[in-house]
Amino acid sequence: MADNNTVTLVITHALKSGQAARYEQWLAKIMPAAARYPGHLGVHVIRPTAGSDVYNIVIRFNTLENLTAWTKSAEREALVDEIKPALRLDDHLEVRTENAFWFTPETPTLKRPAQWKQFLITLAVIFPSTNVIPRITGLLFPSLHGSLLLHLINDALVVALVVWLWMPIMTRIFAGWLKK
Repeated sequence: MADNNTVTLVITHALKSGQAARYEQWLAKIMPAAARYPGHLGVHVIRPTAGSDVYNIVIRFNTLENLTAWTKSAEREALVDEIKPALRLDDHLEVRTENAFWFTPETPTLKRPAQWKQFLITLAVIFPSTNVIPRITGLLFPSLHGSLLLHLINDALVVALVVWLWMPIMTRIFAGWLKK
């Protein structure tokens, strides 16, 4: 059963050009600092893909109170002030109290599923979605064929289906296999 008190903090940082090395050094300082705070359950850094400059840092805490203690701490504020000159936009924080991340264990004593299993489940969801949705939208909106708007509609539908329908279903169906 999920711990309803578990909270996830998603931090988004858009970097100025040429600041990735500086930012990586800063991450090496701030991640261990966060890990020292009570209730810290782990951190995952989603680095930018080619052509992007946006980092997403996903941090989990066992309670909202412990998360707040970290985010409002003088230590975190000083570290964020240190990196602000390298950021294009201000520090963006999003707190999620639901279990929004598919493969994150419900308790810190459980380990994540093997990456190859995560890959297979994700592929099993993404492949059919990205092949079926464009066919349907192509029939519904023939005048938009090949347009950027149709690509946006397709992407939005695929992401919505994956996030709110298919991944929750698949991770429940394959929960036993994922834990092995």
